[in-house]
Amino acid sequence: MTTHHDVREKSPAELRAAALEAELVERGLITPDAVDAVVEVFQDEVGPRNGARMVARAWVDEGYRQRLLADATAAAAELGYGGSEGEHLVAVENTPGVHNVIVCTLCSCYPWPVLGVPPVWYKSPPYRSRVVREPRAVLAEFGLDVPASTEVRVWDSSADVRYLVLPRRPEGTEGLDEAALASLVSRDGMIGVAAV
Repeated sequence: MTTHHDVREKSPAELRAAALEAELVERGLITPDAVDAVVEVFQDEVGPRNGARMVARAWVDEGYRQRLLADATAAAAELGYGGSEGEHLVAVENTPGVHNVIVCTLCSCYPWPVLGVPPVWYKSPPYRSRVVREPRAVLAEFGLDVPASTEVRVWDSSADVRYLVLPRRPEGTEGLDEAALASLVSRDGMIGVAAV
């Protein structure tokens, strides 16, 4: 989604973080690889695994699914997730007739406690503007072809509310337990740019 032509100025916080990282590397206290590894864990494992656990629970426990759709903040708290950037969470469910996708058109509002660090493309101006105007084309660029008969709903996260997509449970997974199901769920599926 993001191209090498996308150039934006770094925020003051990003500049401070980069300066701190450079100083720590220069002093030999950390390596760039160590920083990358920590970021990768938070981006790909810690946060997204929390959301994946919520999705898997909803797939196996109808009561939890109903609570998740009624009050996702409380449903997240049931599993010990919450806090900053996750105070007002809403879950939207994919069905055969509806596919949901999440964006923050103003900046990059994102439910960190359940999805981890937002991907770079989520914060990019092309994604933020195009997914609203041409969601099917953007989803196709991610490799997700949504049938013409399926409605695509775009949800705009904000400082007041953040969204989580409850993907459809994959066919043929009836015999899997909750942990195995959670391993199938991706961060991109919970944003809505992937099927699961």
